Amino acid sequence: MSKTKRFFKEVFSWLLYMAIWVAVLFTFYHFVAQPFSVDGSSMEHSLEDGEKVWMWKLSDIERFDVVIFPQPNPLPNQKPKLYVKRVIGVPGDKIAYKDDQLLINGQAVDEFYLNEKAQEYKNAFGGLFTEDFDMYTFTGEEVVPEGKFFVMGDNRQNSVDGRSFGLIDSDSVLGKATFIYWPLKNFGKIPDYDLNSNGDAIVEE
Repeated sequence: MSKTKRFFKEVFSWLLYMAIWVAVLFTFYHFVAQPFSVDGSSMEHSLEDGEKVWMWKLSDIERFDVVIFPQPNPLPNQKPKLYVKRVIGVPGDKIAYKDDQLLINGQAVDEFYLNEKAQEYKNAFGGLFTEDFDMYTFTGEEVVPEGKFFVMGDNRQNSVDGRSFGLIDSDSVLGKATFIYWPLKNFGKIPDYDLNSNGDAIVEE
């Protein structure tokens, strides 16, 4: 084989190799996982402004998962932002708050993942961190319907969420925030939570 033919064969092999890797990366980013940068303070202190997380796209979304989805009802000619919020209500749930307490189907549960931010707010301003409401006020629904979620930011006093735009379509969820990879000091898995078997307490899985 001549040097010219060998050269072109090597170039072709290299280009083929690169094309395969580009296809693999595209498939991974499009269907499996992709990075996401937190923009804003609505999830303090669970997620901080500027943190970078991996969004896993293959998860079955459950109550208390932190999810990423396009901004509901953007203004005309406005590119929708991506929101990151926590799922509070799943299909069949009746959601309300009273005296800073989450009520799921009438059962009070302690949202301990809010403790740091809630205490910070109360020390500065006093009053309720999450104001009293029932889900019907904001959604027109007594319970979360099939194919919908009710979401809220963990920074309850500074979050545009289900109290503003109502329910979101479960199909609109792009993925679940699973892992913080930057900054390195916060490197680690984002905790998963669920209700215990009695439905009266939130537990870390």
